[in-house]
Amino acid sequence: MKINRFMIAAPKSGSGKTMITCALLQLLKDSGKNVLSYKCGPDYIDPMFHKKVLGVPSKNLDTFFTDEKTTVQLFLDERADGDFAVLEGVMGLYDGLGGIYEQGSSYHLAKVTQTPIILVVDAKGMGKSVLALIAGFLQYDTHHLIKGVLLNRMSTGYYDIIKPLIEKELSVKVVGYFPEQKDIGLSSRHLGLVMPDELSDIKKQLNETADRLKKTIDMDLFIDIADAADEIGDSENADVYNEKNIGNCDQNEFSQNKAINTVNIAVAMDEAFCFYYEDNLRLLEKCGAQLRYFSPLHDTGLPEDCDAMLLGGGYPELYAKELSENVSMLNAIKKAFRAGMPMVAECGGFMYLHAYIRNICDDNDKKNNADTQNNTDIQNDMNKSKLVGALDGGCHFKGKLVRFGYIELAEKHSNFLPPNEKIKAHEFHYYDSTDNGADCIATKPATGRSYDCVISHDNYWLGFPHLYYPSNPHFAESLVRKAYEYRRNKNGKLL
Repeated sequence: MKINRFMIAAPKSGSGKTMITCALLQLLKDSGKNVLSYKCGPDYIDPMFHKKVLGVPSKNLDTFFTDEKTTVQLFLDERADGDFAVLEGVMGLYDGLGGIYEQGSSYHLAKVTQTPIILVVDAKGMGKSVLALIAGFLQYDTHHLIKGVLLNRMSTGYYDIIKPLIEKELSVKVVGYFPEQKDIGLSSRHLGLVMPDELSDIKKQLNETADRLKKTIDMDLFIDIADAADEIGDSENADVYNEKNIGNCDQNEFSQNKAINTVNIAVAMDEAFCFYYEDNLRLLEKCGAQLRYFSPLHDTGLPEDCDAMLLGGGYPELYAKELSENVSMLNAIKKAFRAGMPMVAECGGFMYLHAYIRNICDDNDKKNNADTQNNTDIQNDMNKSKLVGALDGGCHFKGKLVRFGYIELAEKHSNFLPPNEKIKAHEFHYYDSTDNGADCIATKPATGRSYDCVISHDNYWLGFPHLYYPSNPHFAESLVRKAYEYRRNKNGKLL
């Protein structure tokens, strides 16, 4: 399949990748290209900017979550000859698993998808030293994927001086520069960028960024680099969700006649709950589920006739007061949980199921981050918001990352996964629970360190880890199967 493409990568985080990527996507869209985007790694927020603000289809790709063949299949899924793809890297170009392995890095994804790289270098405060930095990255590029360099936060005058030196001494194209923009920028918070829905003028900002970038780059050179990318994969085998790849999903009784036997999964989706991997949702649909979105913030009840529930991550802590005031929704979810409705809750969704969330990180928390709670503050209901109460205890802000990074999860007793199988996941949270569960063993792939986590039973899987279903499609199959069994028992017969 011929998909024109390039990757925007950088030597380190904070180099301007997201802003440059968004501006390029806007320019390509304005030029009439059938543009789409991918985010390298587990980050949820960057794809929201691509999708929600720019209207560009976007999803994650991660070579830790999936093997090389599956990653290529996910890249090609629902794509066509002539599409134009922009991949946004993560962290520094060569920063992968544990910070030292290639797996999970932007470079590994570029290598697997045979994608040319444009290196965005934050050149502020640098003179000719920028050549040494670029030279080092070129030397480390054993597959010769770096095809261009963009100099960020550089003045027009110095660009005219340094560009010919870079191209002469390093034999790499300089595709342009971008002066420092003091009046535009993307704000961030503890889990990454501030989400696009919170920025009233974000579309205006990104349009202004695109207009300015257009004046300082060689857009034809970007397109030439993308056009030179090799064909990739086999379009006939591009569907990673076909029967062969997702096990017995299409052979199960619940999906034999989807027009009759479709099950409905209620999926929380609003300002507080919006962290979902696109491929997780698509895999549930392929297994026979119909997704019915609802808002724990704004709706008064669950969608009608739902057979399972998915509570994704997000920022429930920012909307704790509003969530606590929606008593009818809290009661509906608690009632569904107690009735045995199959339920998966990840990170923010897991927090939401607790009895309360404490809103304030006080001085005692900062001094005693190892403590799971402070008895004095627990008694102070002014600092707490009441939530669903399906789980006892609460969640507390710890003032620093509690757990961070990739993990592999194995169940102690098989509920959602076949015996002795694992599913891959990612953790990134500043809140902690009074009970993180002990039904799964999480293992850090880079160090081998392990710990207990997740509250799991026949019909529910609740915990901080964000799961990536394509790393073990049996998880999605199990959730849909459990939804079907719940539907059958609820109605006393097959529908």
